[in-house]
Amino acid sequence: MALLITIIVLALIFDYINGFHDAANAIATVVATKVLTPFQAVVWAAFFNFLAYWVFGFGVADTVAKTAHTIDINLVVILAGVIAAICWNLLTWWLGIPSSSSHTLIGGFAGAAVAHAIYMHGFSDYTVVEDGVTITRHWYNIVNWYDPGKPGGLPTGVIIIIVFIVLAPLVGAIASYLISIWLLHSAGKSIYPKIFTAALMVLTVWFVAHMVETEIEKPRFESHFWSVALEPHNIKWFLVGFIVLSVSTFCLFFSSLNYNQSESILKKMQLLSSAAFSLGHGGNDSQKVMGIIAAAVIVYINKEGVVLEDMPSWLQVALPDGDAPGIMPEWIPLACYSAIAAGTLSGGWKIVKTMGSKITKVTSFEGVAAETAGALTLYFTEHLKIPVSTTHTITGSIIGVGLTKRVSAVRWGVTVSLIWAWILTIPISALLAAICYYLLKIFL
Repeated sequence: MALLITIIVLALIFDYINGFHDAANAIATVVATKVLTPFQAVVWAAFFNFLAYWVFGFGVADTVAKTAHTIDINLVVILAGVIAAICWNLLTWWLGIPSSSSHTLIGGFAGAAVAHAIYMHGFSDYTVVEDGVTITRHWYNIVNWYDPGKPGGLPTGVIIIIVFIVLAPLVGAIASYLISIWLLHSAGKSIYPKIFTAALMVLTVWFVAHMVETEIEKPRFESHFWSVALEPHNIKWFLVGFIVLSVSTFCLFFSSLNYNQSESILKKMQLLSSAAFSLGHGGNDSQKVMGIIAAAVIVYINKEGVVLEDMPSWLQVALPDGDAPGIMPEWIPLACYSAIAAGTLSGGWKIVKTMGSKITKVTSFEGVAAETAGALTLYFTEHLKIPVSTTHTITGSIIGVGLTKRVSAVRWGVTVSLIWAWILTIPISALLAAICYYLLKIFL
C-alpha cells in the first residue's frame, strides 16, 4: 500500500509540474499581445484549468490507463514511468523547450513496461491468465500498441498517440490558417464572407443540437432542462457552439469597424479564446494523471489478489469494461484538476517566451485565431478519447496564423528545434523509464 500511495503522490506532483510546464500553452499569446499581464494570465488560465473538472469526462484517462496491460505489470513499472516523466519535464522546462508532458508520461509508462517484460521473461513469449483465458504474448506486446476498438468505434493504443504527434499540430495549423483567412476576408466589404458566416452559424447550431444528449442516464437535477444543460458531455458542445458563434458574430460586423474598435474587440475575444484553450488543456492533461492513478490502483488489486470491494472506499477505482461504466472516486479528478491549476499559477516563463514570440510575432487577431483553433482541436480529440499534446496543438496553431502573412513570418529554425524535441520525447522518456525501472528493482 505504501508504494501505491507513493505513486499517487508522485503522479500529482507530475500534474503540478505539467501545469507550470504547459502554462505557456494557454497564456503565451495573451501575454505576448499584452491583453493580460503575466500574473493575470496565469490566474485566468488556472481558473479555467480547474473549471474543466465540470466539463470533461474520463475518456482520455481510460486510454492512458490502458497504455500497458495492467495484468502484466507491477507498481514498480508505474513508479519508474512517473519518475522518468517528472525528470524529462523538469529538464525541458529548465531548457525552455515546450515538449509534450502527455507524450512524456505515455513514453515513460510504455518504456518501463517493456523493461519489465524483458526483466521478467527476456525476449521470450510468456503466458498470462486474463478473464479465465490463458493468453500467450510476445515480450513487446506488454504495451497496448494498437487496439482496433469496438465495431464502429475508433482505434486506440500508443501507435495512435504517436500518429497524433503529427496530426494534432497539423490539424491546429490548418484550423488556425482557415480561421485567419475567414477573419481577413470578413474585414472586407464583400457580401460573400457574410453569407459564408451566416451559413456557418446555422450549421453550427444544427451540429451542436445533433451532438447534445437529451436522454440522461443519471440526471443530476430534478429539472430535465438543467440536467441536459449541465451534463458534462453537453457543456463541451455548448462551448464549441458558443466559440464558433462568437467569432461568427464578430465576422458579421468586422467590416464596419475601424482599427481601434476591432482591436479592442479582438483583445476581449482573446480572453474568451484563451479561456477555451485553458479548459481544453485542463480536461486533456489532468485526465492523463487520472489514468495513471487508476492503472496503479488496478495493478495493486491484481497483484495483491484483493477484490475491489475490500479496498478503502477512496481507492475503489475500475476502468470501463464493455457496457459497464468505470468507477472514479470524486477526490481523484478533483485532486488532478487542482494540481494542474496550482502548477499553472506557478507559471513557466521560459516556455512562454518561446511560444509567445520566438515562433512568430503574434497580434490579438492572430491570438484569437490560434487559441480558437487549438481549443476546438482539443475538444474534438477529447471527444475521440485521444490523449494529444496541448503543446503541439497550440504550436501548430501559432504556425498556422504565421503562414497567413508569409512563409518567412514563421521562424523555421525555432520550429525545427521544437519538432526534434517532439520526436525525441517518447523514446527518451521510455529509455529514462527503463533505466529507472532497473535501478528501482535493486531496492524494491
